[in-house]
Amino acid sequence: MKITLAYGGGGEETNKLIKNLFYENFKNDILLKAEDAAVVSLNGKTAFTTDSFTIDPIFFNGGDIGKLSIAGTCNDLAMMGAKPEFLSISFIIEEGLSFSDLEKIVNSIKNELQKVDAKIVCGDTKVVPTGSVDKIFINTSGIGKIIKENISAHNIKPKDKIIVSRDIGRHGSVVLAKRFGVDTEIESDCKVLWDEVKALIDAGIEIKAMRDATRGGLSAVLNEWSEASNIAIEIEEEKIPISDEVSGLCEIFGFEPMDLANEGTFILAVSPDDAKKAEDILKQFNKNASIIGEATEGNRVILKTAYGSKRYIDLPKGELLPRIC
Repeated sequence: MKITLAYGGGGEETNKLIKNLFYENFKNDILLKAEDAAVVSLNGKTAFTTDSFTIDPIFFNGGDIGKLSIAGTCNDLAMMGAKPEFLSISFIIEEGLSFSDLEKIVNSIKNELQKVDAKIVCGDTKVVPTGSVDKIFINTSGIGKIIKENISAHNIKPKDKIIVSRDIGRHGSVVLAKRFGVDTEIESDCKVLWDEVKALIDAGIEIKAMRDATRGGLSAVLNEWSEASNIAIEIEEEKIPISDEVSGLCEIFGFEPMDLANEGTFILAVSPDDAKKAEDILKQFNKNASIIGEATEGNRVILKTAYGSKRYIDLPKGELLPRIC
């Protein structure tokens, strides 16, 4: 069974798609009211974000575009110390997409929402002619209640420690391998990160900044922080966790692991006194969590190599890998 243009026409087919697939999987009291806008109650400071997902391929080792859309949106909220609560979701579907593929994507969305106890409270569906989009695009917005205030890329000071939550480069490597037909057992790191963030907050860690290392990877995050806080960041190559599989794929395709996208990995800046405690907490979720460096005086990102030499790490340039998320 294929999705046809009639499913986006606003009539009987659209009604069946919304009620039998979307409402059945995302149902909650707010969504099922089926009003033109969702009415929600917010208490205290609120974080708000939006994102769009156009990944190619839409299914990959460790996830799919549905799981990615929820993880990506919830993680943007979590990086601001906000518990994800309410999401909107819009599907732009290419005519001819199989209904079974759409069901798989919807089930992935449902499963990720349950992990963080967030709700989809409004949405939209469009079906466009063949060739207008590539299979399916998803747009989301998210609202979260801020649990920990004053987390910002502008807060970092010299001597603050930089921590990565797990090994880097998995998502970009998996998508790259899938796209070019390279067999690999490695899975994307794609996941919602709220549990890790909540554990840090509950432990009273003095969090200066957090950022999920998506497009541009570790390199992009550190350069953005260096500019925002007007500091230098010096990291040690030997302490950056990279799996053998990711290293091997990067050698094959000529990519730098620090530039590759992640979808379940975040970078954390904390005060020196809290660094070891924060690292230990993150190791409970992934053994590869590591303190990789610290902020210093200056305005560049510097990599200290295994041989004791130093070189600058710049923002990634050009189109590394299109349609990564």
